[in-house]
Amino acid sequence: MSEANNSIANKTTRQILNESFCNERKAPLYDNEALSEIRGEFDKWQNTSVRTENRENWFEVPKTVLGSETPRGLVYSPLNVSKLDYMNDLGNPGQEPFTRGIHSNMYRGRTFTQRQLVGFGAPEDTNSRIKFLLEHGATGINLLFDMPTIQMYDCDDPMSKGSVGSCGVSVNHVDDWDLLFDGIDLAKETVSIVTHYPSNTAILFPMYLVLSERRDIPWNQLKGSVQNDVTMEELVRNAAEYIPPEDCFRVECDNIEFIRENVPKWNFITLNGYNFREFGTSGITQMAVAVSHAMAILDEMQKRGHDVDWVGERLAFFWSVGMDFFEEISLLRAVRRLWYKIMKYKYHAQKPRSMWMRCHVQTSGISLVREEPLNNIIRSAYEALAAVLGGVQSLHVDSYDEAYAVPSEEASLLSLRNQQIIEHETGVTSVVDPLGGSYYVESLTRELEEKILSEITEIEEHGGYVAAISDGFILQKVYNYFYEEQKKLENGVIKIVAHNWQKTTHGKDIEAFKYPEEAEVVQLERLNKFKAKRNSLEVQESLNELYKACKSGINIVPYTLNCARSGCTVGEQWKVFKDAFGVWKRPGLF
Repeated sequence: MSEANNSIANKTTRQILNESFCNERKAPLYDNEALSEIRGEFDKWQNTSVRTENRENWFEVPKTVLGSETPRGLVYSPLNVSKLDYMNDLGNPGQEPFTRGIHSNMYRGRTFTQRQLVGFGAPEDTNSRIKFLLEHGATGINLLFDMPTIQMYDCDDPMSKGSVGSCGVSVNHVDDWDLLFDGIDLAKETVSIVTHYPSNTAILFPMYLVLSERRDIPWNQLKGSVQNDVTMEELVRNAAEYIPPEDCFRVECDNIEFIRENVPKWNFITLNGYNFREFGTSGITQMAVAVSHAMAILDEMQKRGHDVDWVGERLAFFWSVGMDFFEEISLLRAVRRLWYKIMKYKYHAQKPRSMWMRCHVQTSGISLVREEPLNNIIRSAYEALAAVLGGVQSLHVDSYDEAYAVPSEEASLLSLRNQQIIEHETGVTSVVDPLGGSYYVESLTRELEEKILSEITEIEEHGGYVAAISDGFILQKVYNYFYEEQKKLENGVIKIVAHNWQKTTHGKDIEAFKYPEEAEVVQLERLNKFKAKRNSLEVQESLNELYKACKSGINIVPYTLNCARSGCTVGEQWKVFKDAFGVWKRPGLF
């Protein structure tokens, strides 16, 4: 490494960005004379019109679930955005720095994809729900797997007993995928496959590719995304067995490399801030960890000889949006601008598309409560509106009964209608970034961008993303935050209507969705028949070759693809991963 490159490598992202902006031409919107006059009038108003108690307690921290503890002033004025530079800080929509959105016409051109999560029971059960949502106007598929599939156990594993088809759809092998997408055009629909983990992505996504081969659909026609996220596998996941973070990161990058080279319209990762925040952290931390993760990916892919733009064009993010309405809007604007700066000034990206922070958003499941569950409709509506005002590309709205179980058909449709009402009945999609220029929103956007960057610096100074996972640094941060959060909930500092504040006897428990009782039996019978008809010799040979690939350091995905073609199951491939990489224990923190 040259001395110049070594110097850059030793700098934090903050240092690189600060140096890059030293010579930027500044053109603040307000001149000093105007600001001086505003300051005089503001001070006079504050001292003569504002009550003493409000003046002395000018700043207040909104107490919301998974909030950021960011203080808010009583009122905002040009004084809070005195250095605002329109072209450098906001720009026009679709232009650098993309604060106002990644497209010039945003939702006038193409509205946010309305992609409701779906998954329960056996493949045919979920297939029916997918078709129901598409028939009622959903514009994308968002596929969720059951706990055994996500944890990479087959339905006949003792670990799976009693959980098959719960919280998602049960999938064991390629034939299950055929039933799952029966009557659905893979070339037409965009499909978000919620694989969560790199290991699961390496096993499940090749089965989807084999399904497309069976239907004579070229891979270059497939559109959608996988999650493929180390944070999910190593931190958020609650499992008995993990592979080491370094190997998990290697598998993640193998997935990225293979998908980018072979499935060009597919998003090879959805950096998952959502589940990380729902695990118990703030919106700021979810974004700092995801952005740190994205930079680790770019660094590794460059080491593998790949161009930053080639990788950056297909990076995507997945955020949780909670109840602090203006903060959630400002967070989306802040991280979009920060990601642009990182791509342009740290990685020297050349293509505008690779500087876009493209994202899917899901309203917060943590904000939903069992008491008076219809109130959850209101909560999710405000969160969805914040997401749209923040400029997202894709949206899922949680259903009111998800505090109990998988949403019923009626509740799932209501959540889809929630999105459609925002799009067609509120008028908010007619104007791009309608809150742009707000003294409050612009001030909050700047402050939150700074806070995200500060937490990124903490991770970098700790050795980087993978190191901060391996030694428990990030996990400790989550535990500390969630402990304080839980105390505030228990003490009523954070108020949740009908849950810990204004409790009433009104609003009985609803009748929760009932999982198909026969799903486990159906899947067990199907798996036994599948194993009986496949070529056992081919299966074993494929698994042996996968083991060798894992040990040798070459890209493993061609080998998991061959396993899918040979009829290997999810659980059989996961066993190979454990044998090859070994089992990792998360560091003890208490």
